[in-house]
Amino acid sequence: MKITEHFKLSEFERSETAKRLGIDNSVPKEFLPNIKALCEKVLEPLRAAINKSPFKGDLEGLDIPVKLSSGYRCPALNKAVGGSATSQHMKGEAADIIIPSKKVGLQWFEWMRTHLTYNQLIWETNNRGGSWIHVGYKRTGKNKMQVLNMKVI
Repeated sequence: MKITEHFKLSEFERSETAKRLGIDNSVPKEFLPNIKALCEKVLEPLRAAINKSPFKGDLEGLDIPVKLSSGYRCPALNKAVGGSATSQHMKGEAADIIIPSKKVGLQWFEWMRTHLTYNQLIWETNNRGGSWIHVGYKRTGKNKMQVLNMKVI
């Protein structure tokens, strides 16, 4: 099922951990509007900006897709991956974005910080040196515009 031009529902449901543990990570229908809003207000604008300023210098001519490492997480999956008990992932309000390189990821992060509305924008790293961008967006209620740098083990 296509949510927006560049994003499908399957991208939000996909999880290697869920697959390995036999967890059904299907998105409940009540969370579909949250995922659609996240795509429309955050992920699609990022995707549209990638081949434009400020990225054009280093990325000119490249068509880099915005890919997710984590989208929706059912409560069982969220627990299995050590997610917060209040994680926006469990409502379809958050996504973790795979970055093609740290340099490009930092460009994306800064563009998102200054151009988008979000609840949380987090630069996350793990103890193996990997980095990704976590972004949360609330369809209803106030978005806090919280920016964090976080190490995840």
